[in-house]
Amino acid sequence: MAGPSAPAVIAKGLKHLDLDGHDLPPSPAPSSPSNGRKYALATELVYTDSGDQYNSSSVPIYQSATFKGGPGQEYDYTRSGNPTRTHLERHMAKIMNANRALVVSSGMGACDVITRTLKPGDEVVTGDDLYGGTNRLLTYLKENGGIIVKHVDTTKVDLVKQALSSKTTMVLLETPTNPLIKMVDIAGISAAAHEASPDCCVAVDNTMMSPYLQNPLDLGADVTYESGTKYLSGHHDLMAGVIGINNAALGDKFYFMINSTGCGLAPFDSWLLLRGVKTLAVRMEKQQESAMRIAHFLEERGFKVRYPGLKSHPQYALHNSQARGAGAVLSFETGSINLSERIVESTKLFGISVSFGCVNSLISMPCRMSHASIDPALRKERALPEDIIRLCVGIEDLQDLMDDLSQALVRAGAVRLTSDGFMALEVGDGETGKTTMVVDEP
Repeated sequence: MAGPSAPAVIAKGLKHLDLDGHDLPPSPAPSSPSNGRKYALATELVYTDSGDQYNSSSVPIYQSATFKGGPGQEYDYTRSGNPTRTHLERHMAKIMNANRALVVSSGMGACDVITRTLKPGDEVVTGDDLYGGTNRLLTYLKENGGIIVKHVDTTKVDLVKQALSSKTTMVLLETPTNPLIKMVDIAGISAAAHEASPDCCVAVDNTMMSPYLQNPLDLGADVTYESGTKYLSGHHDLMAGVIGINNAALGDKFYFMINSTGCGLAPFDSWLLLRGVKTLAVRMEKQQESAMRIAHFLEERGFKVRYPGLKSHPQYALHNSQARGAGAVLSFETGSINLSERIVESTKLFGISVSFGCVNSLISMPCRMSHASIDPALRKERALPEDIIRLCVGIEDLQDLMDDLSQALVRAGAVRLTSDGFMALEVGDGETGKTTMVVDEP
């Protein structure tokens, strides 16, 4: 009897591969063009080939918890996989320069999935200027999970090297950090971590930059993750977290956690994120252009401004060596908690809110809001100024934003009038004291 034909053998071997060549549940359409051509990122953000049976221009929402059929079918239960979510994951992998992407219900959900691979006794090296939620999760793991957590100034590669050992299981980084806007040498630390411990997982929170401006996997990191709630979505109308991985085994571990805990992103939110990410390029370009102007505006008037686009930033060169832009988040100090509180309460266009990355401009006092869960003594130890104000610049008219910020500075009494306009108060001129505004980010 003749054996199977060559095409039949090939077909059998490829039967589990999807349209993008992954041995994973299929997407309703490939994320990249079928001819394999790679477009510029601004184009790839928008572009998808349509394989939908009705030639839909927008990827359909498969708003179903279950799928009919027996064992071995492509989808059975949305907790384990859903066509809309799968298409989003293909699309995100493409723009993150990752072999695989996974999407979950929030940015902290992504961080949780990543850290669930840790076991009692594992060592984690991380920064001393972390998002409050990340710090809270690591503290829990240290106190309840037997995880050893070492906080160091990750802006100094030598200090990181001193903290690394053969027992280091994970290095968790943020760059730029939030809210001190400090830069971390992703390539340098990744190389040092892998030299100290070849199996060490280097994970980078890339939320502040987004894949449009920075790609940690290209710099040697093993995992990149971010809150899709921020720039990827851009409208603060959904919660999402995105994880990008190149290592297949690591991707399988993360998927196991997602499937087991049921934290995968829901179909409708997946569709919203697919829609939002298409405008990432135009939003980010507008937002960082305005942020640069506002940063110069504040610096020229005597405020201490932290923004990677300013040449006065001590790590300006490092940031520009690994990123393609400065982003749209900046922070500045007034020298007085009371002054800072009055500035925040005096703005009209800048809404008082935690988070960032939205088309609307936001203002906050991190020590009273997003980082309030960090003990005040620890904030002091980590040199986090209690008076620091964070601005998250949106897409509104630049002049309107500058006018709003100017009137807030004047109304708050944070400046002295001059013949040319106004300047920041000299150190010691401002008031000091306690503030009562406390809005902790969940």
